Parts: sequence; C-alpha cells; structure tokens
Amino acid sequence: MEASQNPSARKKRTRRRAGRVRKAVAAPAYITRKIPVHDLLAPESLEQIEQAADDILEKIGIDFRGGDTDLIEMWRRAGAEIAGERVRFPKGLVREVLKTAPRQFTQHARNRAKSVEIGGDNVVFAPAYGSPFVMDLDKGRRYGTIEDFENFVKLAYASPWIHHSGGTVCEPTDLPVNKRHLDMVYAHLKYSDMAFLGSITEESRAEDSISMARIVFGEEFTDNNCVIMGNVNVNSPLVWDASATKPIRAYARANQGTVIVPFILGGAMAPITTAGAIAQSHAETMVGCAISQLERPGAPVVYGNFMSSMSLKTGSPTFGTPEPALGSLVIGQLARRLGLPLRCSGAFTTSKLPDAQSMMESVTSMQASINCGANFVLHAAGFLDGLLSMSYEKFVMDADYCGSLHTYLAGIEVNENTLAASAFDEVGPGEHFLGCAHTLANYETAYWESSISDINNWEQWSDNGSIDTASRANAHWKQTLREYTAPDLDEAIDEELQEFVSKTKASMKDAWH
Repeated sequence: MEASQNPSARKKRTRRRAGRVRKAVAAPAYITRKIPVHDLLAPESLEQIEQAADDILEKIGIDFRGGDTDLIEMWRRAGAEIAGERVRFPKGLVREVLKTAPRQFTQHARNRAKSVEIGGDNVVFAPAYGSPFVMDLDKGRRYGTIEDFENFVKLAYASPWIHHSGGTVCEPTDLPVNKRHLDMVYAHLKYSDMAFLGSITEESRAEDSISMARIVFGEEFTDNNCVIMGNVNVNSPLVWDASATKPIRAYARANQGTVIVPFILGGAMAPITTAGAIAQSHAETMVGCAISQLERPGAPVVYGNFMSSMSLKTGSPTFGTPEPALGSLVIGQLARRLGLPLRCSGAFTTSKLPDAQSMMESVTSMQASINCGANFVLHAAGFLDGLLSMSYEKFVMDADYCGSLHTYLAGIEVNENTLAASAFDEVGPGEHFLGCAHTLANYETAYWESSISDINNWEQWSDNGSIDTASRANAHWKQTLREYTAPDLDEAIDEELQEFVSKTKASMKDAWH
C-alpha cells in the first residue's frame, strides 16, 4: 500500500492502466438515431410561442447595425418594413423566405468516409468552441496557444466518438487576432480529415476560410457542395450586427453552411421566463437563417440555439441547469415545424474543474440535446468554466460519454438473436448465462465499454493507486497525443495552403485586439 501513496508510483500505475484499457474502436462517421425525440409541448402551446415570435418580428422588429446596407435593401425587396436600421417583418414573411432552405445536407470531409449528414435523424458531435483559456491538471488554467489548438484538433480526430473537428476549439492567443484564423483553418485541414468550421469574426476572414477549403476540395466541388460551415451568434436581444451578417452572407454566397445561434442568458439578454426567451430566440434565429436564403436560396443553414440561465443573486451565468434543458426540448419542436436542421445544447457546465459538478451539469445538457433531436451538437467535449476554459481532461471525459450516447441513440434491436431463445434452451432454470454459447457469441458487442471509468472492485482500484477519473483522463489524453498520427494530406495541396497563409499574413500588419 505504501507504493500507492507515492506520487511517482501513482503516475506510473495511471499510465499502465491507461495503456491496458486502450483498444481500437470502430465507430460511424455520424449517428443515425433509432430512438424518438421528446415533444414536450402540445401543438397549441407551440402555436402560442410562434405567435409571440411573430409579434416580436412584426411589432418590435430587429435592428441591423454596423452598415450592412445591402442586406437591409434585400429585406426591403422581400417585403419587410424599413425604418433606418430597424426592420419589421409582416407575419409569414420570414417563414416564406426560409422555404428554400434544405431540410438535410451533407458536409463533406477531406476524408469522404468521414463526411457528415446534418438534419433528419442524424446526430453529429463536435468539440467545444471559443474558450480563451485552456486547462489541465499539470499546468492549471492559462491562455490558449496555437499548440493547444492543434492538440485539441488531434484529440478530436483520434476519438471514435467525435464526428466533427469543430471550429475555434480554443483561442490561440499567442497569434495576432487578424491572422490567427489562417492558422486555425490550416490546423483543421492538416491535423484532421474530418469536417470543420471556419472563421466568422469578420467577412474577409470568412472568405479566407472558404478560399482555403477551395484549395483542398477544388473550386467546382466547393461551389456545388458544403465543405465548410461558420457558426454565427446573434447580438441578443434583437440585434443583428454587420460583423455577423456579412460572414453569413459570405458563406451562403459560396454555397457553404451557416449555423445561426442566439446566445441567450435568461434575465439579461432575454426575458427571465423560459417561454419568453424561447420566443425571442425563435424570432432571432429565423431571421438569421433567412439571411442565408436571401443571399443564395438553397444554401445550407442550421437553426441553432444556446440557452442558459443566470444566478439572480450574483448575475453570473449558469450552465447545465434544468430550465434551459427543458427549453432545448421546445426549440427542437420549433425547428422541426420549420423543417430546418437543428444545433442545440452541448456539454455545458459552470464548474471550474473536471469534477462531479461538471459531469452532472454536462450530462443534463447533453441529454437535452439528444432528447430534443439536435442534429449538430457543438460543445460536445471540453466545455468547462462557463465556456471560458477548454479542458484537456474534460475533453476526454466528455468524448467518453459521447461514446455511451452512440449506444443510447441506437435503441434496442429486437430479433431472433437478441431475444436469445437459444440461451434459454441451453441454460434452463436456476443456472447462469455467463458461459453459454449465446453469451460467448455476443459478449464483445453486447455492452458499451468506457475507456475512462474504473469498473474494478474497491480492492483492485485501491491496489492500482486509487486513481480518480480526472487523473485517468489526464493519462488518457497524454497517451492519445503520444500515439497520434496525422492523416495523409497531398503534398502539393499542403504547399498551396501554406503559401496562401503566408501571402495573406504578409498582406497586413499584426493586430492584437
């Protein structure tokens, strides 16, 4: 027992254990759900929310700020009422514009076997997005760097349970603000061959992202297929700024996807009541999705939502709480009534450590995404500290939980084998099934097996060093990075990408804010 108290010995045992549990796992490029979604509200309640959203659009309207005058003129031609920056929408106008949006589309990956279907009964998991800080058990909380960014791209690529490389998996704060998008897109293309998100912070950065995708996928293929998407947030309440609308239009113009997402902090950026917040976000999201269709009818677009609550004692945001989880169920119903693919919920948490609180809140939120029918789940892995920090340990803990959701979404198959008549014939009353032929034929695929959890008895766990989950996750991500091998990338394409990055960087001075 003395050895288990020695920190060096504990680390060695953690590494040995991580090495024993790792094995190759085959997983699909995305999930096709076999279980039903959960419809929370009756049709009459949904109609009330839709009417409230229509009233907001018609009577109050939305401000389009920042000088995107071309978009305001598009709305005028579509039939909206314009008063300076304020745009009001007659009832039914926005829904009419949305009729050209596809119900389902493919985002093609560099490795075509990893292309994802977005919409319908399909579910795609992607890493958390946008944290300025990163965190691990060894170095603590610190500003993210491009090395951290690349590491998280590699971890996502290496996980069988994550289907999408994501976007700004953390902010590489060691690079200039006006140039870091180039390194981020290059990292997605170099260190992964999955589908990914490009930059949305400014129109030219969105265009740079699309240009880099064209280098990899080709001009003609890119014009006819979705190969990159941008995740764009509304300035809630009821403001669409040009810094968001112009990137939406840039992606749509190129026939690329946009994910339209209000970030709703109840009681601050939306009413404190869940129904009122849903009505507001529904209005904002519909208008954002419609922008893509005004620019290019038929461009792929995803109806998104990010609801959170707040502590009324302190004003601090809270994540993974029950009210937004319930709200996600209603958002799913509204998206289905519009016929749009859905992005909703994720592994949300306010916890500052990869601990019990973090997983309790994340599971609450992730279950909401599963039950509401989300097709694209951003923030599925790594989310910590109210999205201020991307955690290495939390990433692999979340990815492991995503693995369990593959099994959960597959439902229960009923056939001759699963009904196990032959097992009953062999075993009979009062005996056990452990060694029977049916068990031996099915044991490798019968149950999902975690790569992080400890399922030993107390004595075995104690003898192995009494390692907690976060410490096991720490060993897991380190081993994953040690074993990482980059996917093949054509040398000529790689050189062209690097040349584009170098030329674009050289065309402007560094900007750090």
